[in-house]
Amino acid sequence: MELLTGEYRNTLDEKGRILFPAKLRTVLTENILMITQGLDGCLWLYTPTEWKNFSEKLMEQTSPFNKDSRLVLRRLIAPAQEVEFDKAGRLSIPHSLREHAGLVKECVIMGVNKYMELWDAERYAQYLNETDASFRQAAEGLNGIHL
Repeated sequence: MELLTGEYRNTLDEKGRILFPAKLRTVLTENILMITQGLDGCLWLYTPTEWKNFSEKLMEQTSPFNKDSRLVLRRLIAPAQEVEFDKAGRLSIPHSLREHAGLVKECVIMGVNKYMELWDAERYAQYLNETDASFRQAAEGLNGIHL
């Protein structure tokens, strides 16, 4: 699978469906995505293969006997749902996941290499504004990367 990149804007319809960007769809090898709660108020979308890799690594690093592990598993693994594209290239976002991400109408879909994020557009703009200084500081910490 090619890398998933790009930022796209689309509208969630009254039935909770969103037209998925054709540029991202063409990179996908399957007609299914796994969707779960992400951090920072967005949703994370994975191909089935990447979801299997991610969830297996997560399960290897956690234990149901550890309080923090249970918290992470309940927030990332438990809410995950498999969603299939319809013939028009839309995904129907489950109600519980729409609520988690505050998806109302205008949305941002972005490719982040091996997974994608789905944000409410207003929430994403607020996130960018609130984290700008932290981003600049984090970028400065990457000065060991040479292009």
